[in-house]
Amino acid sequence: MPGGYASKFLEADLTRRKIKDTRLNDATLEMFFGGRGLAAKILWDRLGKRWKNIDPLGPENLLIALTGPMTGIYPGGRICVSGKSPMSNGTVGSTASTEFAHELKCAGYDGVIVTGKADEPVYIKVADDGGEIKPAKHLWGMNGEETLIAINKEVGADFAKRKPNVGLWREPGSIYIGPAGENLVRNAAVMSKLCHACGYGGYGSVMGSKNLKAIVAKGRGRMPAPDSPETAKIIWKKTHEHLIARTQFRRWGTGYGGYGFGNGTSSEPIRNWQEEWHDEKGVGGPMFETRFWVKKKWTDFNCTTNCMKVSCIKSGPWKGDITDMPDYELESHCGTNFGIFNAEEIIHLSTLCDLLGHSGINGMSAISYAAELYQRGILTEEDIGFKLEWGDVNAFDRFMRMVANREGIGDVIAEGTYRAALKIAEMKRMKPEELLKYAVVVKGIEVGAHGTRSDADFAHDIGYAASVQGGDHSSLVSDGYTDMSGSIFADSGVFCSFAYNGVPQELVFDFAKAITGYHINIESWRRVTGPRIITLQKVLLLLGGPDATWEPLRDDDNPPRFYEPLPSGPFKGRTTDKAVVDKKMQVYFETLGWDERGIPEKETLRRLGLDECEPAMQKLRL
Repeated sequence: MPGGYASKFLEADLTRRKIKDTRLNDATLEMFFGGRGLAAKILWDRLGKRWKNIDPLGPENLLIALTGPMTGIYPGGRICVSGKSPMSNGTVGSTASTEFAHELKCAGYDGVIVTGKADEPVYIKVADDGGEIKPAKHLWGMNGEETLIAINKEVGADFAKRKPNVGLWREPGSIYIGPAGENLVRNAAVMSKLCHACGYGGYGSVMGSKNLKAIVAKGRGRMPAPDSPETAKIIWKKTHEHLIARTQFRRWGTGYGGYGFGNGTSSEPIRNWQEEWHDEKGVGGPMFETRFWVKKKWTDFNCTTNCMKVSCIKSGPWKGDITDMPDYELESHCGTNFGIFNAEEIIHLSTLCDLLGHSGINGMSAISYAAELYQRGILTEEDIGFKLEWGDVNAFDRFMRMVANREGIGDVIAEGTYRAALKIAEMKRMKPEELLKYAVVVKGIEVGAHGTRSDADFAHDIGYAASVQGGDHSSLVSDGYTDMSGSIFADSGVFCSFAYNGVPQELVFDFAKAITGYHINIESWRRVTGPRIITLQKVLLLLGGPDATWEPLRDDDNPPRFYEPLPSGPFKGRTTDKAVVDKKMQVYFETLGWDERGIPEKETLRRLGLDECEPAMQKLRL
């Protein structure tokens, strides 16, 4: 058995209320590593031949929560949640920092695979002696904070009763959903802690479709041992030395970008990306730090980067609202993209987003899309029930609740931006392209808060267009193999990319080798393992279905808005060049061994050990 793995997975069949342990062979673990890569493999093996007909919100879909061999040993451990995405109909490896991953490993599991659908709400409890399916009707309808308080109390009391000699039980690790997930809001998040989220992919709605409120884990065993413990210990120390030197990031976290990305690089979404530049000093680090921060250091287990902060509103109508800084993505999507530049209002909406279980990126993007349709008179006050005007915090508060509960027009927006555009086009008797031109999505997935038009941010021309995870800003593609040894490796590892940045790549791969014992290095990952994972994700994305299928090449593109010139700021007039995108896409396809339409070639599939995918791809090439 390779190092870093617990060696087994917990499989829960909710339909039959049965739980069992399952194992994967060592060759599969080495080929797909863990997390994002391994999830794609599990999905292909179990659902691949029926993929087009699998409803992501049906009982046949899988909900997969995986660790990786580096989780808990490398700094910044995370959990990776996956399945067939209700947004893209492909698969996304969506990660969040959480102690849940470490508790799973200490309980002896590398992950949880959930099948079927419970006949009433349940949660899964994982411990050293296995798993249980527990009733959760009393938890259904609770918001995030209520869920955490209730489930921590309940599970802690249960452990104390069963094992009274252990002493005081600390709270378990958990992932859970809020009302948005329960009501099958298509882009709902899987939440952890109070405001961490696996936001991309819409897996909160997959949990909701299975009547699964939460998965809770408490392990009292040791973490799986590295293959070379002494080497791993030395590299662990070196890695932390590099990370602790990133003083600015540790002090401010990502939230400082609320002003920097808007004012400095002209790449922050404003009013559904109609603009990307601002000079509003009400957002960004200082306003939050001096007025709202109650805890400057809020770190996850074994994380030196320490980018999370805690903000709290201490008085007024929103007294007690608490969230992270908020981080840059929520600062933008719950702030500037709503035309809101007031720190207190952003904290309130970020808190509400967390409590409802919305994806701070995807769910809020869909709402800003609705606001632009209102601005343009396509959606009216009669359609919405009130005025949804930019900058009106109370209007956006109300609309967020409507979407989470699928009330009124919120039921349409709950389908996500892409599907909402098609539904509203039908409602208004308009052509779909008339509505899709305002939709800032890539292959059904809304775009993270980093624009491409200024070319001054880390998101560039083909970054989103080429990604098999669509609008996922953490999985951007560059001209070469950056994505191969960057996000794919971290998401499969499974650890935080913020604990990867600033550390020499050679050191990280030496760490991976010391942990697993695999003959792994940057070159082998870029040449074989990374392309294998990306290619398998591409196969599943191309198969799509049942309600949306992406046309090869045509849909490997940016949102129309990213080809419009920037209207203001120091980069005014600059835009993403479509000709450059088209040219670079062809180079990217060729580099990966895909044809000119982005379909993996037969020889590529054979070389990567994905021969079983060839019949499906052959049909697409005809």
